[in-house]
Amino acid sequence: MGEGPCVAVPLYLQPRLEPPLASLLDDPLFLHSLVDALGSPLNVLLPDRIAENAERFRSVYRKHHLTGRVFFAHKANRSSAFVRRLAATDPAEVGVDVASLGELQHALGAGFTPGRVMATGPKTPEFLWLAARAGAAVNVDSSAELGQLADLVRKYALPRVEVLLRLSEFVSADAGTGVKVLSRSSRFGSPAGEVSALLDTVERHRDAVELIGFAYHLDTTGLAEKALALERCVMVMDECHAMGFAPRVIDIGGGFGVGYVADAGQWERYTTELTNAVLGTRPALTWQGHGYGLRNEGGTLRGALGLYPAHRPSAGPGYLDELLSLPAPSLGRPLGTLLLEHLYELYTEPGRALVDQCGLTLARVLDVRPAGAGTGSGGHLVRLGLNAGDVSLEEHGVLVDPVLLPRTEGGDEGEGPVGVHLVGNLCLEGDLITRRTVFLPRLPRIGDLLAFANTAGYAMDFHAHSAQRQPVARTVAVLRDGGSWRWCLDEEYWPITTPGGPVS
Repeated sequence: MGEGPCVAVPLYLQPRLEPPLASLLDDPLFLHSLVDALGSPLNVLLPDRIAENAERFRSVYRKHHLTGRVFFAHKANRSSAFVRRLAATDPAEVGVDVASLGELQHALGAGFTPGRVMATGPKTPEFLWLAARAGAAVNVDSSAELGQLADLVRKYALPRVEVLLRLSEFVSADAGTGVKVLSRSSRFGSPAGEVSALLDTVERHRDAVELIGFAYHLDTTGLAEKALALERCVMVMDECHAMGFAPRVIDIGGGFGVGYVADAGQWERYTTELTNAVLGTRPALTWQGHGYGLRNEGGTLRGALGLYPAHRPSAGPGYLDELLSLPAPSLGRPLGTLLLEHLYELYTEPGRALVDQCGLTLARVLDVRPAGAGTGSGGHLVRLGLNAGDVSLEEHGVLVDPVLLPRTEGGDEGEGPVGVHLVGNLCLEGDLITRRTVFLPRLPRIGDLLAFANTAGYAMDFHAHSAQRQPVARTVAVLRDGGSWRWCLDEEYWPITTPGGPVS
């Protein structure tokens, strides 16, 4: 490999790519034609893959002989194609989790029947009214929210609403030491120690609501915390049955994770070298010495690395399988066995994990020039036809390399690798697509594309905006058709065969 204008030994974080995303990236001519027609930035979605991912989650249910539903956490992506494609799957197995009035309206309009919809998140009266009016289940965060829902049901003579009580702050004694173990606090749900008060509220409103189960939302990748929460929910359900209630569902939320980087060694090497760079024992790896949460205080490393674990040996359905196979902290039996013994249904709410490998974001290269000496890591600046809101991987702490798609084949094969900083199209110093130095096989040229793979989960539209009247990414859905690809605008996708239509 030849030496180009690189600033250090290359450190790669190459993306994990699976079919059909990998084969889509192998067709740069098609992707260039899309951007030529629809502009940069552009989001490209693979709706069939989300249905495959849902089936992978369902296969874990079957392995543990469990019933219940997988609910797509709609907030992960606003696409119509994804929601419509899931609406066409088995209604007994797949639902949608909506966290706003707009998402609820979108799900109903995309073909989901109300019985397949779970209303979560912060709720307005309008959101609660439509959920109750339509007949969706409601994941309730507090006694006050439960009372507000019941008042709406009575005032407008609505049908009785199915509710789950969302809990947090689970406590358990360690079986070996007797030391209390506490899950981290959450702004969602009521403390598990207040279950009695919650059930008193349910009792007062039995004419308006029906308690079908309990839920939790934990912002952690830790299996131990989630095992504690699941076991405690099983115990609470047992207590409820003794009190005359008949709950049947435990909703364990999301947080199953995605592996973005293909190679564990690359991830370990990068994080190690980042630490060395912050300490000053190697050249800088980032724009102006940014440490991703780490800092050097007099030669001592301080802070905590604020990055998503981009290489994960267990993620998505595999993480769910691992959780269900884990022994319960106090009861000892596998958590999946506990659910099965009690005939409880399992609800899950994957977002990022359900859109894994389901899309990419394309950006055209607009300008390439040497970086100034003050950047701290040399290399080149590559300005793209998008901004940090259009591909917010770093906003979520995700570090992964883009894929270079040259405008034309050939070129100077001996030019790379080359270190670059990717910057956006806003007139802001902080509009950095990557704060770290990214190594590419050669220096990009104006008109080339960079493809950011696996952006469908939170990264392609969660932070998108039209600041400075820059265009927000349009979104297309693509399907394999024999040896070629077919596409349509996201809002035009329907999972049916339409004679003469753009997608079948």
